[in-house]
Amino acid sequence: MKALKLVNDSIKLKKIPTEPDKPVKDPSKKIDELQLQLLRAQLALLKQGKRCIIMMEGTDTAGKGGIIRRLTRHLDPRSAHVWPIGAPEKWEQSRHYLFRFWQKLPEPGEITIFDRSWYGRVLVERIEGFAQEDEWKRAYREINEFERQLTDDGVILIKLFLHLSKEAQYNRFMERIKEPTKRWKLTAADLKSRRFWGDYQEAFEDMLNKTATKNAPWYVVPADDKDAARIQALGVIADNIKKHVDLERSTLLDPTVVAAIIEEFGEDVLHEERGWTGRGKPR
Repeated sequence: MKALKLVNDSIKLKKIPTEPDKPVKDPSKKIDELQLQLLRAQLALLKQGKRCIIMMEGTDTAGKGGIIRRLTRHLDPRSAHVWPIGAPEKWEQSRHYLFRFWQKLPEPGEITIFDRSWYGRVLVERIEGFAQEDEWKRAYREINEFERQLTDDGVILIKLFLHLSKEAQYNRFMERIKEPTKRWKLTAADLKSRRFWGDYQEAFEDMLNKTATKNAPWYVVPADDKDAARIQALGVIADNIKKHVDLERSTLLDPTVVAAIIEEFGEDVLHEERGWTGRGKPR
Protein backbone atom coordinates (compact mmCIF):
# COMPACT_ATOMS: atom_id res chain seq x y z
CA MET A 1 0.00 0.00 0.00
CA LYS A 2 1.22 3.50 -0.87
CA ALA A 3 0.87 6.53 1.35
CA LEU A 4 -2.81 7.47 1.51
CA LYS A 5 -3.58 11.13 0.88
CA LEU A 6 -6.53 12.43 2.91
CA VAL A 7 -8.47 15.57 2.01
CA ASN A 8 -11.77 16.13 3.81
CA ASP A 9 -12.15 12.35 4.10
CA SER A 10 -13.90 10.31 6.75
CA ILE A 11 -11.84 7.22 7.51
CA LYS A 12 -11.68 4.40 10.01
CA LEU A 13 -8.08 3.99 11.03
CA LYS A 14 -8.41 0.27 11.76
CA LYS A 15 -9.41 -0.31 8.13
CA ILE A 16 -6.19 1.24 6.80
CA PRO A 17 -3.36 -1.31 6.45
CA THR A 18 -0.14 -0.82 8.39
CA GLU A 19 1.93 -2.93 5.99
CA PRO A 20 2.90 -2.38 2.33
CA ASP A 21 1.44 -4.53 -0.42
CA LYS A 22 4.81 -6.19 -1.02
CA PRO A 23 8.39 -5.94 0.26
CA VAL A 24 10.61 -3.25 -1.24
CA LYS A 25 13.38 -4.43 -3.56
CA ASP A 26 16.78 -2.77 -3.10
CA PRO A 27 15.58 -0.16 -0.58
CA SER A 28 19.05 1.37 -0.14
CA LYS A 29 19.21 2.29 -3.82
CA LYS A 30 15.73 3.81 -3.77
CA ILE A 31 16.56 5.86 -0.66
CA ASP A 32 19.79 7.09 -2.27
CA GLU A 33 17.83 8.24 -5.33
CA LEU A 34 15.25 10.03 -3.19
CA GLN A 35 17.93 11.74 -1.11
CA LEU A 36 19.45 13.20 -4.27
CA GLN A 37 16.02 14.40 -5.37
CA LEU A 38 15.52 16.00 -1.97
CA LEU A 39 18.87 17.77 -2.14
CA ARG A 40 18.02 19.20 -5.56
CA ALA A 41 14.61 20.26 -4.31
CA GLN A 42 16.15 21.90 -1.24
CA LEU A 43 18.61 23.88 -3.36
CA ALA A 44 15.77 25.05 -5.60
CA LEU A 45 13.73 26.01 -2.55
CA LEU A 46 16.71 27.93 -1.11
CA LYS A 47 17.42 29.76 -4.36
CA GLN A 48 13.77 30.72 -4.82
CA GLY A 49 13.20 31.75 -1.19
CA LYS A 50 10.38 29.29 -0.55
CA ARG A 51 9.54 27.97 2.94
CA CYS A 52 8.68 24.40 3.83
CA ILE A 53 7.36 22.66 6.94
CA ILE A 54 7.52 18.87 7.20
CA MET A 55 5.54 17.50 10.11
CA MET A 56 5.56 13.94 11.41
CA GLU A 57 3.08 12.37 13.76
CA GLY A 58 2.55 8.80 14.88
CA THR A 59 2.71 6.60 17.92
CA ASP A 60 5.96 5.86 19.76
CA THR A 61 8.41 3.69 17.73
CA ALA A 62 6.54 4.45 14.49
CA GLY A 63 9.82 5.46 12.82
CA LYS A 64 9.76 9.25 12.81
CA GLY A 65 13.41 9.52 13.83
CA GLY A 66 14.59 7.05 11.20
CA ILE A 67 12.81 8.92 8.44
CA ILE A 68 14.15 12.26 9.65
CA ARG A 69 17.73 10.94 9.69
CA ARG A 70 17.41 9.78 6.11
CA LEU A 71 15.61 12.94 5.07
CA THR A 72 18.36 15.21 6.39
CA ARG A 73 21.37 13.04 5.58
CA HIS A 74 22.44 14.93 2.45
CA LEU A 75 20.59 18.21 2.94
CA ASP A 76 22.46 21.45 3.54
CA PRO A 77 22.20 21.69 7.36
CA ARG A 78 22.41 25.48 7.24
CA SER A 79 18.87 25.70 5.89
CA ALA A 80 17.27 22.55 7.33
CA HIS A 81 16.19 22.54 10.98
CA VAL A 82 14.76 19.70 13.06
CA TRP A 83 12.58 20.47 16.09
CA PRO A 84 11.81 17.54 18.42
CA ILE A 85 8.65 18.53 20.27
CA GLY A 86 8.11 17.50 23.87
CA ALA A 87 6.20 18.99 26.77
CA PRO A 88 6.08 22.80 26.76
CA GLU A 89 8.34 24.67 29.17
CA LYS A 90 6.73 26.28 32.18
CA TRP A 91 6.97 29.76 30.70
CA GLU A 92 5.33 28.52 27.50
CA GLN A 93 2.38 27.07 29.38
CA SER A 94 1.18 30.57 30.24
CA ARG A 95 0.75 31.35 26.53
CA HIS A 96 -1.45 29.94 23.77
CA TYR A 97 -0.20 26.46 22.86
CA LEU A 98 0.57 27.55 19.28
CA PHE A 99 2.90 30.31 20.49
CA ARG A 100 5.98 28.10 20.70
CA PHE A 101 5.46 26.86 17.16
CA TRP A 102 5.29 30.37 15.74
CA GLN A 103 8.83 30.81 17.09
CA LYS A 104 10.07 27.85 15.04
CA LEU A 105 8.58 28.62 11.61
CA PRO A 106 11.02 28.61 8.66
CA GLU A 107 12.70 31.64 7.15
CA PRO A 108 12.69 32.03 3.33
CA GLY A 109 14.76 29.24 1.81
CA GLU A 110 14.47 27.00 4.87
CA ILE A 111 13.01 23.57 5.59
CA THR A 112 11.68 23.07 9.11
CA ILE A 113 11.00 19.52 10.29
CA PHE A 114 8.79 18.88 13.30
CA ASP A 115 9.19 15.56 15.13
CA ARG A 116 5.72 15.75 16.68
CA SER A 117 3.91 19.04 16.48
CA TRP A 118 1.02 21.29 17.48
CA TYR A 119 -1.18 18.21 17.20
CA GLY A 120 -0.06 17.31 20.71
CA ARG A 121 -3.05 19.37 21.90
CA VAL A 122 -5.47 16.82 20.39
CA LEU A 123 -3.30 13.77 21.13
CA VAL A 124 -1.23 13.50 24.33
CA GLU A 125 -2.83 16.54 25.96
CA ARG A 126 -6.27 15.14 25.22
CA ILE A 127 -5.55 11.55 26.25
CA GLU A 128 -3.50 12.21 29.36
CA GLY A 129 -5.53 15.11 30.71
CA PHE A 130 -3.16 18.04 30.13
CA ALA A 131 -5.92 19.94 28.30
CA GLN A 132 -9.54 20.38 29.28
CA GLU A 133 -12.17 18.89 26.97
CA ASP A 134 -13.31 22.27 25.69
CA GLU A 135 -9.66 23.20 24.98
CA TRP A 136 -8.77 20.19 22.85
CA LYS A 137 -12.14 20.16 21.09
CA ARG A 138 -11.77 23.73 19.87
CA ALA A 139 -8.15 23.01 18.88
CA TYR A 140 -9.24 21.34 15.63
CA ARG A 141 -10.64 24.67 14.41
CA GLU A 142 -7.62 26.58 15.73
CA ILE A 143 -5.20 24.21 14.00
CA ASN A 144 -7.04 24.39 10.69
CA GLU A 145 -6.98 28.18 10.87
CA PHE A 146 -3.28 28.18 11.79
CA GLU A 147 -2.41 25.92 8.87
CA ARG A 148 -4.54 27.99 6.52
CA GLN A 149 -2.56 31.07 7.57
CA LEU A 150 0.68 29.26 6.81
CA THR A 151 -0.31 27.96 3.38
CA ASP A 152 -1.98 31.23 2.39
CA ASP A 153 1.34 32.89 3.18
CA GLY A 154 3.12 30.54 0.77
CA VAL A 155 4.47 27.92 3.16
CA ILE A 156 4.72 24.38 1.75
CA LEU A 157 3.12 22.25 4.48
CA ILE A 158 3.61 18.46 4.37
CA LYS A 159 1.88 16.39 7.08
CA LEU A 160 2.82 12.73 7.54
CA PHE A 161 1.11 10.26 9.86
CA LEU A 162 3.02 7.01 10.41
CA HIS A 163 0.47 4.25 10.89
CA LEU A 164 1.89 1.45 13.06
CA SER A 165 0.24 -1.69 14.40
CA LYS A 166 0.28 -2.56 18.09
CA GLU A 167 2.14 -5.80 17.32
CA ALA A 168 4.89 -3.96 15.42
CA GLN A 169 5.21 -1.48 18.28
CA TYR A 170 5.68 -4.36 20.74
CA ASN A 171 8.46 -5.82 18.58
CA ARG A 172 10.21 -2.47 18.38
CA PHE A 173 10.00 -1.98 22.13
CA MET A 174 11.59 -5.41 22.61
CA GLU A 175 14.31 -4.50 20.12
CA ARG A 176 15.11 -1.33 22.06
CA ILE A 177 15.15 -3.15 25.38
CA LYS A 178 17.50 -5.86 24.12
CA GLU A 179 19.83 -3.66 22.06
CA PRO A 180 22.08 -1.48 24.30
CA THR A 181 22.67 1.13 21.59
CA LYS A 182 18.91 1.72 21.28
CA ARG A 183 17.94 1.85 24.95
CA TRP A 184 18.39 5.61 25.10
CA LYS A 185 15.25 5.88 22.95
CA LEU A 186 13.06 4.41 25.70
CA THR A 187 11.26 6.61 28.20
CA ALA A 188 8.77 5.82 30.92
CA ALA A 189 6.27 8.04 29.08
CA ASP A 190 6.57 5.86 25.96
CA LEU A 191 5.72 2.74 27.92
CA LYS A 192 2.91 4.48 29.78
CA SER A 193 1.28 5.70 26.56
CA ARG A 194 1.00 2.10 25.30
CA ARG A 195 -1.62 1.53 28.01
CA PHE A 196 -3.78 4.09 26.20
CA TRP A 197 -3.42 2.45 22.77
CA GLY A 198 -7.14 2.42 22.02
CA ASP A 199 -7.61 6.01 23.17
CA TYR A 200 -4.73 7.16 20.99
CA GLN A 201 -6.08 5.34 17.95
CA GLU A 202 -9.39 7.15 18.44
CA ALA A 203 -7.57 10.47 18.82
CA PHE A 204 -5.47 9.84 15.70
CA GLU A 205 -8.61 9.03 13.75
CA ASP A 206 -10.31 12.24 14.91
CA MET A 207 -7.17 14.20 14.02
CA LEU A 208 -7.08 12.81 10.48
CA ASN A 209 -10.82 13.28 9.92
CA LYS A 210 -11.02 16.81 11.30
CA THR A 211 -7.79 18.36 9.97
CA ALA A 212 -7.19 16.82 6.52
CA THR A 213 -7.99 19.88 4.42
CA LYS A 214 -7.40 20.79 0.79
CA ASN A 215 -4.63 23.21 1.69
CA ALA A 216 -3.11 20.89 4.33
CA PRO A 217 -3.84 17.23 3.54
CA TRP A 218 -2.60 14.30 5.60
CA TYR A 219 -0.49 11.49 4.15
CA VAL A 220 -0.96 8.20 6.00
CA VAL A 221 2.16 6.05 5.66
CA PRO A 222 1.94 2.34 6.60
CA ALA A 223 4.81 2.00 9.07
CA ASP A 224 5.20 -1.69 10.00
CA ASP A 225 7.90 -2.13 7.33
CA LYS A 226 10.63 0.41 8.06
CA ASP A 227 12.19 0.43 4.59
CA ALA A 228 8.85 0.83 2.82
CA ALA A 229 7.77 3.60 5.21
CA ARG A 230 11.01 5.51 4.68
CA ILE A 231 10.76 5.28 0.91
CA GLN A 232 7.11 6.33 0.88
CA ALA A 233 7.69 9.23 3.28
CA LEU A 234 10.72 10.57 1.39
CA GLY A 235 8.80 10.21 -1.88
CA VAL A 236 5.83 12.20 -0.56
CA ILE A 237 8.15 14.95 0.69
CA ALA A 238 10.17 15.14 -2.53
CA ASP A 239 7.06 15.19 -4.73
CA ASN A 240 5.39 17.92 -2.70
CA ILE A 241 8.42 20.21 -2.65
CA LYS A 242 9.06 19.72 -6.37
CA LYS A 243 5.50 20.89 -7.13
CA HIS A 244 6.36 24.31 -5.68
CA VAL A 245 9.84 24.97 -7.06
CA ASP A 246 11.46 25.29 -10.48
CA LEU A 247 14.10 22.56 -10.60
CA GLU A 248 15.39 23.87 -13.93
CA ARG A 249 16.68 26.94 -12.11
CA SER A 250 18.67 24.92 -9.60
CA THR A 251 21.84 22.83 -9.96
CA LEU A 252 24.02 20.98 -7.47
CA LEU A 253 26.88 23.28 -8.43
CA ASP A 254 26.45 27.02 -8.77
CA PRO A 255 27.61 28.27 -12.20
CA THR A 256 30.24 30.48 -10.55
CA VAL A 257 31.61 27.44 -8.74
CA VAL A 258 31.64 25.45 -11.99
CA ALA A 259 33.67 28.22 -13.63
CA ALA A 260 36.12 28.26 -10.71
CA ILE A 261 36.51 24.46 -10.84
CA ILE A 262 37.24 24.53 -14.57
CA GLU A 263 39.74 27.33 -14.12
CA GLU A 264 41.51 25.54 -11.29
CA PHE A 265 41.35 21.86 -12.28
CA GLY A 266 40.23 21.68 -15.90
CA GLU A 267 36.89 20.90 -17.50
CA ASP A 268 37.29 17.13 -17.57
CA VAL A 269 36.91 16.74 -13.80
CA LEU A 270 33.20 17.50 -14.12
CA HIS A 271 30.64 15.05 -15.41
CA GLU A 272 27.08 16.28 -15.95
CA GLU A 273 27.19 17.87 -12.48
CA ARG A 274 26.78 14.43 -10.87
CA GLY A 275 30.17 14.64 -9.25
CA TRP A 276 33.81 13.94 -9.93
CA THR A 277 35.10 11.47 -12.54
CA GLY A 278 38.53 11.18 -11.03
CA ARG A 279 40.06 12.40 -14.27
CA GLY A 280 42.12 15.50 -14.68
CA LYS A 281 45.49 16.54 -13.40
CA PRO A 282 45.86 18.62 -10.26
CA ARG A 283 47.29 22.07 -10.77
